[in-house]
Amino acid sequence: MTRQAGSEAPIAVEIRDLSHDGLGVADVDGRRVFVAGALPSERVLVVPRRRRRRYQDAELVGIIQAAAERVAAPCEYFGVCGGCALQHMSYAAQVPFKQSVVAEAFARIAGIDPGLWLDPILGPPWRYRRRARLGVKQVEAKNRVLVGFRERAAALVTDMRHCMVLAPPMDTSLDALSEVIGASGLKRRIPQIEVAIGDAFGALVLRVLDPPEPRDESAFREFGERFDLDIYLQRGGPGTAVSIATRPRTLSYALADFGLELEFAPTDFIQINAAVNVRMVAAAVAAAELKPSDRVLDLYCGIGNFSLPLARHAGLVFGVEGDAGLVARAARNAERNGIRNARFYAADLGKPDWSFLREPWDVVVLDPPRTGAEIAVAQMAAMRPRRIVYMSCHPGTLARDARVLSESQGYRLTTARILDMFPHTHHVEVMAIFDRA
Repeated sequence: MTRQAGSEAPIAVEIRDLSHDGLGVADVDGRRVFVAGALPSERVLVVPRRRRRRYQDAELVGIIQAAAERVAAPCEYFGVCGGCALQHMSYAAQVPFKQSVVAEAFARIAGIDPGLWLDPILGPPWRYRRRARLGVKQVEAKNRVLVGFRERAAALVTDMRHCMVLAPPMDTSLDALSEVIGASGLKRRIPQIEVAIGDAFGALVLRVLDPPEPRDESAFREFGERFDLDIYLQRGGPGTAVSIATRPRTLSYALADFGLELEFAPTDFIQINAAVNVRMVAAAVAAAELKPSDRVLDLYCGIGNFSLPLARHAGLVFGVEGDAGLVARAARNAERNGIRNARFYAADLGKPDWSFLREPWDVVVLDPPRTGAEIAVAQMAAMRPRRIVYMSCHPGTLARDARVLSESQGYRLTTARILDMFPHTHHVEVMAIFDRA
């Protein structure tokens, strides 16, 4: 039952834990109560809101006793904006919390724990986000176009003029972007914007429902030149994004440890955090302990983020990805970097009938989406790699796959480490190493 605001008086509760998504957890009359913005060990005042069958949401209205980990959130939009969930927790405490979430998932779902937790891989905690999807909305009551992340508890666009987690120049250009869209004839016809920032410059993909007038296109182009952003207009799917820059450029990022530069399109998937990605790739290649004769299978290879560094140390790398556009980009990246021992193939990894899943490999690298790599891990015994290097963005599906690997495929989880790709959010990346038992 949904309760209207103000229908209940505040109550004092003790926060005993954090949920996996960063909500404070209290027990009230045998029912779990989830409180955004509360931390373990705190005593807080809350107003009960939505009541479910087994739990209830509550709104934090006061802090009676604060936790030692509590800090003042530096962003004025925190608590409304859905882009961050943990700014009220010191960064020093965020990483152990994320490791505990992963450890709990391993224990609860797979009944295992890593033999060793390696030190976490960290990067700058602010202005790190080089990929983002922003909402756009003309709000008549405010007489302006809002550009930003969705609100935490609603589908509304946050009224924000800057952002402390977006990479430059997007951290300080939201207000100017709002103005240029608001002055255009498309202020009600642009529902979202994709942000992509490379090492040298960035790009914005404006999802447009109608073509712009020449004067609007010119204004968008001038905005891009002002902030060193190439502007794209997208009328349909990702393949319809077209640059309107006077001299279109190609986005790229470097993996300097391997002498590589990878090009990507503004709608391509790349890792969000550039600094963490550089360290993650180096750690993954080191963990693979490759020999010059090794055959490596890289599943969910994208544009070659792991494949090409691995190819510097292996005999052969075979990269597989479901998106044919990313496969083509990976092949071009191999060619432009002079790598001849990497091959790429487009295949739906949600289907089991692929010959490469039945061939022997020395090392298998996995970097799946949130749904995990269920099909691939179920056939790992046939591939018989000596080591599996598994990057995960979802502790639950990683633990599910770890259980299969340990119970039926003959592998044991030997090490794990946190990759803090998304500081101040509840999202956690994990690198897990499995060795053949």
